[in-house]
Amino acid sequence: MTADSNWPRQHVAAGSYAISRADDLILEAYLGSCVGVTLCDPEAEVGGLVHFLLPKPTEFTDLSLPERYASIGLPLFIQALCAEGAQKERLLACIAGGGLVGAVSDLDLDLDIGGRTTEVIQTILYQEKIPVFESETGGYFAYKLSLNGRTWESVIMPMRHLERSGSSDSEAPAPGEIDRAIERVRPIPQIALKIIRMLDNEQYDMQDIAGEVNQDQILSAQVIKLCNSAFIGLRTKVDSIDRALFLLGEKILLHLIVSASIERFFPQSSRGYSLCKGGLFHHALSSATVAGELARFTRRVPPDIAYTAGLLHDIGMVVLDQFMAPADPLFYRRIHEDGVEFCEAEREQLGLDHTEAGRRLAEQWAFPENLVDMIMHHHRPEESTVNPELTNLICLTDWLLSRFQMGMTLENMNTEVLASRLEKIGLTPDQLPILIDLIPQKLLEASLPGPVK
Repeated sequence: MTADSNWPRQHVAAGSYAISRADDLILEAYLGSCVGVTLCDPEAEVGGLVHFLLPKPTEFTDLSLPERYASIGLPLFIQALCAEGAQKERLLACIAGGGLVGAVSDLDLDLDIGGRTTEVIQTILYQEKIPVFESETGGYFAYKLSLNGRTWESVIMPMRHLERSGSSDSEAPAPGEIDRAIERVRPIPQIALKIIRMLDNEQYDMQDIAGEVNQDQILSAQVIKLCNSAFIGLRTKVDSIDRALFLLGEKILLHLIVSASIERFFPQSSRGYSLCKGGLFHHALSSATVAGELARFTRRVPPDIAYTAGLLHDIGMVVLDQFMAPADPLFYRRIHEDGVEFCEAEREQLGLDHTEAGRRLAEQWAFPENLVDMIMHHHRPEESTVNPELTNLICLTDWLLSRFQMGMTLENMNTEVLASRLEKIGLTPDQLPILIDLIPQKLLEASLPGPVK
């Protein structure tokens, strides 16, 4: 028996779990390098799904988030199910995930985060005498794991089978068409450009900026909406720019003003580059936040500049998205099935990639030189000449999000030269679990379901 397609679905983000009691509800998780486990006691009509990020805590672990780690999260998940009426001796398990997503390097194989997470899970289930009735882990693709809250059926679906809808037949843009599209893009709001330049120079007048925002009702409303979003995670409601300044501080508010200013440039469709509505802007905000965290950890790049770079690095997709939409089924297969590098697939289809389109747009908007260079080279940071550390940091940010925040965009990052890129910002491959641990939980919870059309 399969689940009714009209039943509500609850997405279980990385680092969390959900429990269901005999309800017409589908629990589901999209798994890249992460590993998911369903446990259910059909007799007690209790079951749940847990989504692990890492095998065990790192030295920088926030132990208030135990569900991130299989070694401590799985025992807690079992306890929670038993507290809801399940009997441990009747529990049945299903395991999925831990794939080597995208182009695989020796570094991926050596780290094998998904494989080590799976081993921890299997060991705990064996010790607890909980049988595993189905398991699909490893491989070279992502998975969707779901649990039917009425039938208690667990389903594992490799995401290579989740096709993008539409025709594979599309024509490349006519000569000059993309040039005209770049010229038609509206100028970036002056307040955003002003803040970007001030953050780059580390000089700003907060009262002046706050005054400008307060005079722009639309921008003020967008900033307040962003302050109250899951990305910020405030427990107190923000209802004014002055309140936001008091609760968040100057630097964070400046970041949010820039973010809100450029939101209108990002397409809101679920076609083209995005796998879900608003996916490109969600990815931009996630990248900005993670880049800021990496900058604070490495101390190689000012966090303010890293945040701005993360926010703007894929701005070229804004121009190309309209041309990508008709071609996205073919583009999706070229990347995820044929293994073609992301920018190469863009050049095949469109004649240029989003880094070149982004460079041209950034120059049109008179961005600082370090941001223009980063936008052009974040897929090939070894070619960066202005600020290689910033460019490598954004490349690493993209890699982390491509593995651990599923379902935003088509982008798939190559890891073949990841070790050398880590070295450029003073890191080593064995520190990657620590970097994964730096991804804020709010971003994982805000990640959206994967490419189901």
